[in-house]
Amino acid sequence: MPTPAAPSRLPRLGLAATALVALALTVTGCGSTANPAGTPARSAPAAPDRVEPLTPAPVPVLPVTVPSADGVQVTVASAERVVPLTGSLNEIVHTLGLGGQVVARDITATFEQAARLPVVTRGHDVSAESVLSLRPTLVLAETTSGPAEAVQQIRDAGVPVLVVAPAKGLDDVPRRIDAVAAALGVKDAGTRLNERTAERIAAARENVPAAAGKPPRVAFLYLRGTASVYLLGGSDSGAASLLEAAGAVDTGKESGLGKDFTPITSEALAAAAPDAILVMSKGLESVGGVDGLVKIPGVAQTPAGMDRRVVAIDDGVLLNYGPRTDQVLTSLVTQLYGGGA
Repeated sequence: MPTPAAPSRLPRLGLAATALVALALTVTGCGSTANPAGTPARSAPAAPDRVEPLTPAPVPVLPVTVPSADGVQVTVASAERVVPLTGSLNEIVHTLGLGGQVVARDITATFEQAARLPVVTRGHDVSAESVLSLRPTLVLAETTSGPAEAVQQIRDAGVPVLVVAPAKGLDDVPRRIDAVAAALGVKDAGTRLNERTAERIAAARENVPAAAGKPPRVAFLYLRGTASVYLLGGSDSGAASLLEAAGAVDTGKESGLGKDFTPITSEALAAAAPDAILVMSKGLESVGGVDGLVKIPGVAQTPAGMDRRVVAIDDGVLLNYGPRTDQVLTSLVTQLYGGGA
């Protein structure tokens, strides 16, 4: 994904940054990762960047009329040519078992089954002409997809556009899956996927060690070294729900940072005093790994910086809150605690 023009737009993308290559749910870059006690964490095993579709694949029952998050009633007559405008929505369609009907992708949809599809959007940069050239029968968007004129141009051409509210936490996973499944005419498949996803997330949470002292304090940093973008996540960054599910404290939220992201300052980091730092893997690479991260003003003075405790998770899945969120949570727990309970 391209670097966003403004911090307030970051967490709504599922989220954040540049083209991705593999689902690396492990630490990226130089240095070591350690749990809050200071012992090295065991890296989560690398996983193929693939989604796991439901089997057997469902058969859409159409037409359907469904509510869109922007207040429009959308009638879908065909799911033969689907264009999701975000990587997260693309992942849901593929996991529902209808990946063969997806004809394009956002640059953030880099999982194996979608990687060869033509790119028609880059974050917020939707090209109506590119989308329409593929003759879509359904376009899936988020409330932050844009520019708004491009989305309206697609609608004006007679293409059904379903807008889905962005994800902010674990509670949003079933809502988004249900919305996409309903528009595709596969509500039962949505129910099955939600059940599977909930079971896997619950299993991942069982690996959180029982409380033994203070929970680890974690700061979520959004980094794009090539653009000199260094931001500290607040209560609306989207990371708090994951951190809390992993038994950790989101220091940005605890510090009262009400916005999604705030420019990093030494004072803010000192107040947060994180035991560990959570970053996106491409962001960590962009600053030169852990060696570069600790050179950012204020980082080296935190407990996390002094002990080089860094948790890195792939950009394309960290804040998606979708069918692979259990993998994100498993990686987070493994890196924080060195392998779980």
